[in-house]
Amino acid sequence: MTGTATSVAHASSSPDNARYLHISRAVLQRIFAHYGPPDFAIRLWDGSYPIAPAEGKPRFTLAIKHPGALRRMFLLPSELHLGEAFIFDDFDIEGDIIAATGLLDYFERAALSTRDLVELAYLLLKLPPSSQSETMRPGLRPKGRLHSLRRDRQAVQFHYDVSNDFYALWLDERMVYSCAYFKTGEEDIHTAQLQKMEHICRKLRLKPGERLLDIGCGWGGLAIYAAQHYGVDVTGITLSEKQVALARQRIAEAGVADRCRVLLQDYREVPTDTPFDKLVSVGMFEHVGAKLLPLYFAKAWALLKPGGLFLNHGIGSMSSHVPRSGLLSRLLMRRNSFMNRYVFPDGELVDIHETLRAAEGVGFEVRDVEALREHYALTLRHWVNRLEAHHDQALQYVDEPTYRVWRLFMAASSYGFSRSRINVYQALLSKNDEQGASGHPWTRADLYG
Repeated sequence: MTGTATSVAHASSSPDNARYLHISRAVLQRIFAHYGPPDFAIRLWDGSYPIAPAEGKPRFTLAIKHPGALRRMFLLPSELHLGEAFIFDDFDIEGDIIAATGLLDYFERAALSTRDLVELAYLLLKLPPSSQSETMRPGLRPKGRLHSLRRDRQAVQFHYDVSNDFYALWLDERMVYSCAYFKTGEEDIHTAQLQKMEHICRKLRLKPGERLLDIGCGWGGLAIYAAQHYGVDVTGITLSEKQVALARQRIAEAGVADRCRVLLQDYREVPTDTPFDKLVSVGMFEHVGAKLLPLYFAKAWALLKPGGLFLNHGIGSMSSHVPRSGLLSRLLMRRNSFMNRYVFPDGELVDIHETLRAAEGVGFEVRDVEALREHYALTLRHWVNRLEAHHDQALQYVDEPTYRVWRLFMAASSYGFSRSRINVYQALLSKNDEQGASGHPWTRADLYG
């Protein structure tokens, strides 16, 4: 970024540069006083390393770009300010960015005393304000009632309508934007996503001629796969106009337009006069909202025939196991957060017991629940690696700060899954007939046959 080069050049020629370097080193020594032997490095804008491993190569390097960077990062410490300092290039992360997001845990447990905090603030105020430009699409603050149809459409389109070409650079060849399924952990992302779609279709026990509704169908990967390999008639819905356009193109190219279609439609707008045999929702559930869970499952119930199955795949919080007070938890969950402003406006993560209770409340029987936490941690690592490998190409479709938003949020999410901060669940729900019969196999044996 030109702003970075200008500020660094100015800092190098400034008579205050030596003083800013001295203050920055003192700030970093205080912040990382309790870290232990460092496994990472910090490089200041003059090329010096106030923190570096005693032996071996650092897992990652924090590159502090100019004298005002630490002030923006730590004067008012929050995950939002740290995230903004990263996306606007006050600092960069070289190397394993997923490992670097683990520093959020350290910042939370460092437990600096009141005196330390006061002295740290005094030092930070001696540094100049950041002069970095903030030129990117602004974070979204949706208008209207929370989770109204209009506001949800704004939020979804903010995230998914960035650029189809941008997503295509780092997703798999079918552009499946949800947790993959690894049988060994050694598969490439293309194979793992095919395995995930097959796993879902088997769980739903799809049969030729059945009608399937895919709620939040993305670019149509699962809908096309189910139509091709299971002979079902699929209707996919999404709120993203760009997803609809590309999904329809891909459906035509796959030769399944006679039994597969994608509509620009909210799940609340789908007519219930002709119920479906099966329902699936993969990676859309996070947009529903805790207060609307009863409505969401009631609508699914109305859309499903008796004896039908509904597979609901979504990320859930783990607040019963891990406190939500940490910086990483706020990054991933809270309403006033980096994630909410720049990534998924109005997104909510709900505990699995709340989800299942809401499903049972409208009459569904919970037949199976599978946690895929480790699978999503690995999926996100694949995505981060692929995004980084296509950095220059990505800048043809988005600006540098937007590229950094995706790099940071996916890295933090991968770390969150790996450390049990969040989880992802596939819940298989049955709408039993009037006699209470589900008509489904007694075991999972057919899933793995």
